[in-house]
Amino acid sequence: MNKHIYLDHASTTPTDPRVVKAMEPYWNEKYGNPSSLYRLSLASKQAIIDSREKIAKVLNCQPDEIIFTGGGTESINLAIKGSVWAAKKPVHIITSKVEHPAVLNSCQRLNSQGHKLSILPVDRYGFVSLEDVKKAIKDDTLLVSIMMANNEIGTIQPIQEIGVYIEKLNKERVEKGLDKIYFHTDACQAAGALDIDVKKLHVDMITINGSKIYGPKGVGVLYLKPGTKLIPIIDGGGQEKKMRSGTENVPGIVGMAEALDIAYQEKEKENKRQIELRDWFIEQLLKTIDKSILNGDPKKRLPNNINISFLDIEGEAVLLYLDEIGVMASTGSACTSSSLEPSHVIRALGAPYEVAHGSIRFTMGKSTTKKDLQHVLENFPEIVKKLRQASPANVDMAEVEKTFVDAERKILDL
Repeated sequence: MNKHIYLDHASTTPTDPRVVKAMEPYWNEKYGNPSSLYRLSLASKQAIIDSREKIAKVLNCQPDEIIFTGGGTESINLAIKGSVWAAKKPVHIITSKVEHPAVLNSCQRLNSQGHKLSILPVDRYGFVSLEDVKKAIKDDTLLVSIMMANNEIGTIQPIQEIGVYIEKLNKERVEKGLDKIYFHTDACQAAGALDIDVKKLHVDMITINGSKIYGPKGVGVLYLKPGTKLIPIIDGGGQEKKMRSGTENVPGIVGMAEALDIAYQEKEKENKRQIELRDWFIEQLLKTIDKSILNGDPKKRLPNNINISFLDIEGEAVLLYLDEIGVMASTGSACTSSSLEPSHVIRALGAPYEVAHGSIRFTMGKSTTKKDLQHVLENFPEIVKKLRQASPANVDMAEVEKTFVDAERKILDL
């Protein structure tokens, strides 16, 4: 099989050749340590300054509000743990059931250290309700962390609405002598597809990384609004305004800035192309294969995201058959792919285990064509048929729908 169709861009993206070209001089020519004083190092230092300015332009913030990290996970850990530890007292944290493990596990770690934690439910499409955020806030709430767009089902959260509310509430809290609430959003999947203007979003912290936007792996960014109290989680030489010690990854930083710049220049055109492909592919899959369920909202989702559960089969088995025909997809977050547990995101929608176990995520990229998707459609129904014939499962669609309805009622009763 010589054909290779990569439909796992939510996991990682190939590095854009233009990005590689921008990074190249900083491997062997301009390799100096940015902290040194000779000319070779000044070139590296200037590259970081230029990259910070380029990223700040996309985020609509000041360059000195950008902290470079070793990836999205580190950025999230710094935002969540750094802000909570800076309080130097027990506080309350709010997040949601569909967050990336980097967020959920960081919050759980803080919870084990004596901080209170509220994990908000979502509806069947994966949306966090602003009303639930309002109800969860307490006098000792310090941090709210809600992702901008879900990495598994693509649902786009009402970040701006939540941000506006928290900003307004903070003015009232100051008058009462209460601590300000910080609002963080994980925008790793959103960057490159959605507007991440921090002023429009009304966020205090935002996380993005390079590997989702055709940039290099191992580099991330944390935007930090002035006045947001944070202590570092890595001690060392005090780089990045003492917020992230360690010799800077100059090629990675240059590559990330270039990737983000390219993504925002091409965003509008590429989004339109991917949305058309996405909607057509979803329609064909649901029409061609019975007992299939779209996960996430049909429209308020990332342009490249298709997540569908095919009942009576196991997602892992589907991936093996897809690989045989040269198609690469996933069953959910790549960061938890070593686990055979069903997706916590699909389960959070109120779906039974059978739906979660049969979920397949196809995520398109800049190189994806309609011909690629047609190749999947020509082979995928037969794969599902073969697996169903060998499966003892026979889930009733009516029972699945009842499970969703019961889950919705339970959320409304909370």
